[in-house]
Amino acid sequence: MPTVDNPTEKTLAELGVNDAQGVAEKFAEVRTRFDRQVAFDADEIRSLMLHEAWLGSDSDPVTSLRNFWVGRKAGVLTLITENWLKKSPPSLKGVVGKQFNELKTHIETKLEEQRKRIEEKTEAAALNREQVDLSLPGVIRPVGSHHLIRQVFQEIEDIFFSIGFSIVEGPEIETPYYNFEALNIPEFHPVRDDMDTFYLELPKGAKTPLLLRTHTSPMQIRTMEKQKPPVRVIVPGKVYRRDNPDATHSFAFHQIEGLAVDTDITFCDFTGTIEYFVKQFFGPSVKTRFRPSYFPFTEPSVEFDVSCPFCGGTGTAAAGGTCTKCKGAAWIELFGAGMVDPAVYGFVNYDAKKVSGFAFGIGIDRLAMLKYGIDDIQVFFQNDVRFLRQFP
Repeated sequence: MPTVDNPTEKTLAELGVNDAQGVAEKFAEVRTRFDRQVAFDADEIRSLMLHEAWLGSDSDPVTSLRNFWVGRKAGVLTLITENWLKKSPPSLKGVVGKQFNELKTHIETKLEEQRKRIEEKTEAAALNREQVDLSLPGVIRPVGSHHLIRQVFQEIEDIFFSIGFSIVEGPEIETPYYNFEALNIPEFHPVRDDMDTFYLELPKGAKTPLLLRTHTSPMQIRTMEKQKPPVRVIVPGKVYRRDNPDATHSFAFHQIEGLAVDTDITFCDFTGTIEYFVKQFFGPSVKTRFRPSYFPFTEPSVEFDVSCPFCGGTGTAAAGGTCTKCKGAAWIELFGAGMVDPAVYGFVNYDAKKVSGFAFGIGIDRLAMLKYGIDDIQVFFQNDVRFLRQFP
């Protein structure tokens, strides 16, 4: 490895210096050499270390340069002290001491300036690396949304809440009494065949059978047991029936049951409430009608129809031909409803001679399918994001 002679490793006598002028010249040479090296950047210092064979033990070139000049054991200033100052003749000691102090001050000042300069440069480079480019597009974070069924729930709840109805919720596991008997559906009533449900397997000796509710109407009974008239509630929730899954049926679906009980509630109050809801939900242009029907817990009972919102109640599609939604009938069945059967009041200790009311049951899945043109109820339960993203 090539090396460069270091004059500070020799005494002034060995260098042929015997007067003040010679001392000044040697110190000037050392100072010039230092000024040249301290101006180098890190890569140039590293190359110099290799060329002059003073790598040292520190891998940082700036630290190695500092150690080379002011190191306590073998630094240039230490060598000057040992070889030039201590071993100089008495006649030159004053000159050597003065030159040494000036060189030492110069070296320490420049090394400190170099340290600050390199630190500032390093910090600036780090800031440039860490700087946020505000012109870059932001990171897109996927944001979730309510499921379409939850959106329809909220829309219906808001409509009824605006006209004075309260929202109550109840258990999905019910007893036969609240799910059937208290709603005027005794054990052997044929309507139970249409509400066949799932019973829970209970330990032997259990006093009361338990089942998955077939509608949210049980909470109407529970509410009337705890509250005297007036009562105006809607009951949203999930219900279960033993239906074979297809495009319009599912063993689990969603309902909102409504109940209003007070003195002097008439069928006109009922029709006004339902028509208000339908026009708020489907738009003011739809028309409504009632058809006689039967439900054990209402008397009289009706089926509520609305003019097809897809064909405008004409039965003909916009592109021609029969409307596929109403199948040309111009009307779509929405839900069942009616005036509360007086027999139901007997289960909650209401006086049927003083109070009256109406009840209705709305299938949320069906309304969502009608409003948003969905053909298969199963897509609500498949968690397909391609479907869900259409309803943010």
